[in-house]
Amino acid sequence: MNVQDAYNTWAASYDTVTNKTRDLEAIAFRQVLATVPFSQVLEIGCGTGKNTEWLAAKAAQVTAVDFSAEMLERAKAKSSPANVRFQQADITQKWNFVAAASADLIICSLILEHIQNLDFVFGQASTALKSGGFFYIGELHPYKQYQGSKARFDNGDGTVELNCYVHHVSDFTEAARQNGFDCVALQEWFDDNDRAGTLRILSVLFRKRQQR
Repeated sequence: MNVQDAYNTWAASYDTVTNKTRDLEAIAFRQVLATVPFSQVLEIGCGTGKNTEWLAAKAAQVTAVDFSAEMLERAKAKSSPANVRFQQADITQKWNFVAAASADLIICSLILEHIQNLDFVFGQASTALKSGGFFYIGELHPYKQYQGSKARFDNGDGTVELNCYVHHVSDFTEAARQNGFDCVALQEWFDDNDRAGTLRILSVLFRKRQQR
C-alpha cells in the first residue's frame, strides 16, 4: 500500500486510536511556536487538522496541505474557519499551491519521514517563505527509527506499516544550511517528559536568512 492510500485508509481512525507520536508532536508544536510571530501560514501535512485550528486562531491566513484526500475531508469536517484554505498536493513536486515569498511560517508535521529528498523540500520552503520567515519541523525522532519504529496503523485485518526514510539530525540541519536557513531551536521530546526514557519527537525551528 503506497503512502497516499495508507493515509486515506488511516483517516477514519487516526483521531481516535492511541498515538503517542501524534499527541507528543502536538505538544511540541504548540510550545515551540508559542512566541513565534506569524500571519501567513503554510501547513504541510495538516492531516485531520490536529494543528490547523490552533494556527487559524493566531494567523490571518492558513493554507493547509495534505497528500490524502480523506485526511483533508476529516480536517474540513472538524472546522473550516474562513481564514483556512485546504489544498491537496504532493510536496515532492513543485509547490504551485503557494506564491513565492508569501508565507512567514511553514509547518512540516510528521511528514518528512515519508520524503526521501529533504533538499527539495527545503528548497521549496525557502522559495515560499518571506525573508526572515520561520520553518518548523516536527518528526519522529531518528533514535526511535533506529529502533525500528515507523508510522503504522491497524486496518482491521492487521498492521499496515508505511514506507519511511530515516533522516538523521544532521540531514535536517545540512539541508537547512544549504537552502539558506539558520537553526533557531532544536529540541528533543521524551515520552511522559521522562528524560531517562525514550526519545520520541525531534522538533527543529529554522529561520530563513534575512536578505541584505
